[in-house]
Amino acid sequence: MITHLRSTKPVLAFALAFACGAAGLVTPSATTLAADASPAVAGVPAAPRVGELRVAMRTLWEDHITYTRNYIISALADLPDKDAVAARLLANQDAIGAAIKPYYGEAAGDKLAGLLRDHILIATKVVDAAKTGDGDALSTRQAEWSANGKDIAAFLSGANPNWSRAELEAALQKHLDLTTGEVVARLNKDWEADIHSYDLGHQHMLMFADTLTTGIAKQFPSKVGK
Repeated sequence: MITHLRSTKPVLAFALAFACGAAGLVTPSATTLAADASPAVAGVPAAPRVGELRVAMRTLWEDHITYTRNYIISALADLPDKDAVAARLLANQDAIGAAIKPYYGEAAGDKLAGLLRDHILIATKVVDAAKTGDGDALSTRQAEWSANGKDIAAFLSGANPNWSRAELEAALQKHLDLTTGEVVARLNKDWEADIHSYDLGHQHMLMFADTLTTGIAKQFPSKVGK
């Protein structure tokens, strides 16, 4: 039985206020958020306020961490919903990528979605390797996960000067460590430790989302109302 997984640096990456629908997701559109934020001028939707941006971003990140947990539970227990949960988790990555397009353009949004989808696909292989106790496969997948995470951290830090690459990697590493704690605890049937890791990870994701909100508001003051 595996009692420890080596730390890696995956990323549960970028979220903007404009949560978009993807693959059946029901989330606010950019137009809806803007229309609800403040009065439009000359027919142009007003920018969302910081508080609305914060709520929308937290929603994306909560979906990410919640469905990551659901996948861990389903995969380790061989539940029949495993593939459906994985599909929903991948859809979240598409929504996150689509959400940055109003700021950074189509190509950047597609690039981020692709990096995030790779992150999730690698994560499923990490869980499988941990479950079977294949140490060599686990090391290989973790190395791939870490490399992918570094690519995403570089992308995010390059997109917004308010976030340093080192700080993003540290925050994302903490997320990985806490998620790893869930996997290890479930493999060892330590349910209290499993729940504790998830609770800490959930709170960490909310703090991370808030950090991104602050950075976006600073970078785009004309697009984010007070």
